[in-house]
Parts: sequence; C-alpha cells; structure tokens
Amino acid sequence: MINFSYGDDSPIAAFATTPGKSALTLIRCSGKGSLELTASIFSSPEKITRTAGNTVVHGWIVTPNSDKPHERVDDALVSVFRAPKSYTGEDSLDISCHGGSAAGQAVMAALRTAGFRDALPGEFTFRAFMNGKLDLTRAESVMELVCARTDRGRSNAINRLSGVLEKEINAIKNTLVEILSGAEIFLDYSDDEISADAEEIAGRLPNEKLAWEALTRLQKLAKSWQLELIYQEGILAVIAGRPNSGKSSLFNLLLKEERSIVTEVPGTTRDWIEAWVSIEGIPIRLVDTAGLRDSSDRVEKIGVERSRDLLETADLVLYLIDGEVGITDEDTALIDKLVMPHLVIWNKADIVPAPKELLAISAKTCEGIEKLTAAIKVEIAANAKNYDMTPSLGTVRQKNLVDAAINALNEALNLAEKDEPLDLVSPMLREAVNSLGEITGEVSTSDILEEMFSKFCVGK
Repeated sequence: MINFSYGDDSPIAAFATTPGKSALTLIRCSGKGSLELTASIFSSPEKITRTAGNTVVHGWIVTPNSDKPHERVDDALVSVFRAPKSYTGEDSLDISCHGGSAAGQAVMAALRTAGFRDALPGEFTFRAFMNGKLDLTRAESVMELVCARTDRGRSNAINRLSGVLEKEINAIKNTLVEILSGAEIFLDYSDDEISADAEEIAGRLPNEKLAWEALTRLQKLAKSWQLELIYQEGILAVIAGRPNSGKSSLFNLLLKEERSIVTEVPGTTRDWIEAWVSIEGIPIRLVDTAGLRDSSDRVEKIGVERSRDLLETADLVLYLIDGEVGITDEDTALIDKLVMPHLVIWNKADIVPAPKELLAISAKTCEGIEKLTAAIKVEIAANAKNYDMTPSLGTVRQKNLVDAAINALNEALNLAEKDEPLDLVSPMLREAVNSLGEITGEVSTSDILEEMFSKFCVGK
C-alpha cells in the first residue's frame, strides 16, 4: 500500500459534498494531467481537452474500458478550470453528478481507474497555498467557514478569506522590518564610520514610536481571539431558578420551538435538556434545568443535583425570578453562590412589574426578550464594542504566534528603554518578524503545514 504525502502534483479526486439523498453530488479533481484523465472517461473527450477554462460542459461519465464500448456511469456537468485560474492553481475540474451514494461512488471508481488517487484531507487547499493562491490565514478560513455555527461566525471567516487578516499582519510585519532595517544599519557600520551625531543615537531603537504602535495593533489582534473563540465554539448558558419561575418557557422561547414541557405544576422538569441556539450571532448551548429546591422526591432530587453540577461548568447563568412570588430568601442564597457570569431576570413582568434594578421579561408574551438577548451579548463580551473588532484571529495557531510576536517586541522595547546596545535589540525584532511571517506562511515548515491541513475535511 502506497502512503501518499502532501506536496506532490499528482491527480487527485474527492467528494466535495457528502454522498446521500440529494439533487447533486459534487466531486472535485485537480493535478497534473487531470483534464486528460477526466476526458478519458467522458463521452465527448474533446469537450474537456479543447474547452477554455471557466467553462461547463455536459456529457456522460463512462467506464475507462477499452475492451468494449464505454459503459455509461452517470449523466454529469463538468466545470473545467485551467491553471493558474483555479482554486488550487492547477488544472482542475468539478464534476456535478446525480445525488445518492451509488452514483457518486460509481463516478469516483471511474476516476480512480482512470488514474486519480483519493485526495488527502485539506489537500486541495494545501495546493492552493503552495501555488500562491492563498496565504495561511485565508487557507485556514476555508475550514472556519465550513464549521461556522452562526452568521456572525460565517461573516468573520469570510473577512479572513478575503484577506483582511493577511493585510493587517503584513502591515505590522512591514513596520517591524522597517524598524529592524534601521537598527541593523548601525550594526553594519564600524566605529570609525559612525559620525558623532550618529553615535548619539546608535544605542536607541529607530522609529520607536512606530514600534509601540505595532505593539498596540498586535495586542488588539490577541484580544480578538477570545471573542472569536466564542463565535466558533460557543458557550454553555444555563437557565436556572426555583420551580415554576418560567425556565422551560424561556428555553422554548429562545429556541423558538416547544422542546421543554411547560405546566403550572412546580417540578415538572426533572432533568436538564439542552439545544444549540444562536443569540446575537453567538452559538450558545442552552440548557433548561430542574427547579432548584430541596425535595423529598427521589427523582426530582437527582435532577436538582445534576442541575447544580451543571451550574459549576456554565459560562453564563440566566437566573429567573418568579415575578408572582418575588425574590425569596432561597433565591438570594442561590444567587449569592453564583461565581460565574450571570444575569438575574425577573420573569412574568406582564403580571407583576419588576424592580428597576432587574432585567424584566415575560416568557409568555415575549416582553423584554430583545433586551435580554442584548444583555447576554454584553455579558459574554464584557464590552459590546469588542464585537465590532476587525480584523480578528481565527485559530489558536495564529493566536500563539501573535503572542510570540508581542513577547519579542515587548522585550525589544524594554531593552531599548534601558539603553541596551542594538545588537541585543535586533534579534528580538527579528523574532517578532519571523513569528508574523509564520502566520501568513511566509515562514513555515513541511511538518507544520501537514499537521495543519490534515485537520481539514476531505474535498477541501
């Protein structure tokens, strides 16, 4: 068995859509000789070999068997892309055949027989990077876009795919290169070549103001990662409160479907139930819990204990007050124990007005729900303005490298403030420049690239 690796230009093929019951299945092909190989299993070969790039042709995929007339496999549309004007920068094709597992698998079998091998995970995007079609930030954004849970997550990934992050990283890097070049000019001179005026500044960091500005921009990028992580992975938000406070009604309202049973009988919810929901563009794993109270009922008691355990792991707690009952001593005691971020919400405001200091809603009439979702967003971000930060980092790899650049630049500035010689400052500046170069792929190793792209899905 041959083990293929990233980095060759052999013809590859893979499903770009999941085979199953659907109108169409898309199979992507790319690599050296891919047009000729596909033509060998196409009913009208010249349509593929002679057509211009960015053209769609129609015909039959047939079996590549010269011993008998080619047997028809499926009716298909083939999109032809000629190098370098393709996603990978190579000659490429997208085959649109009928949906269903059998049709797609038969076309893939024909492609393998013709000479294609199965693509490795992320190999198409890897080739796009190697052929200069994408930098690493845009390559990574492809998988971020596939995995986006909300429209805001999609929008952030699109910004990175369009080159917003690459542009910011390169701008900061170019600033540091300018500063580094100025510092190394002094290091290249011998003592007798430096004028008296130059000697006075030889121990100082050239364009120090620009260095501080670059550091501020890097720190802003680093800060964006925490928020971006929320958009990508979501948070755990637990709805808690005493029995009959309206937790299940609020859960159903935010979810926009009837998932939890709602009755006027306290203790109806015996165990927690969860669902994913998007609130203000944030993916939230929302959990409805059993009412918090002491109970002699064995089943309810277990549910309450599970709810208490869940509270310990929550990123945000939505604590509901039963407006008809008001804030009880038990409510106060439970709220005082909450150490994680939380919102105290007065429910049933349509029946009893809420105190001014509390967020008022009615899970029954939807009153105050827009204010609640806005408050959730602010509570998560700590500052709602943070959600408008562009550009933003998209992966932990990028975050680690930005942190490395920040640490190196901080060290360079600290050395400069102490009037240390430039031969100690320059290596720190170069380390910062190299870290930023690694983010975009200007500085990279084959091991790092293979590790990164192997986490992509096949067909990307």
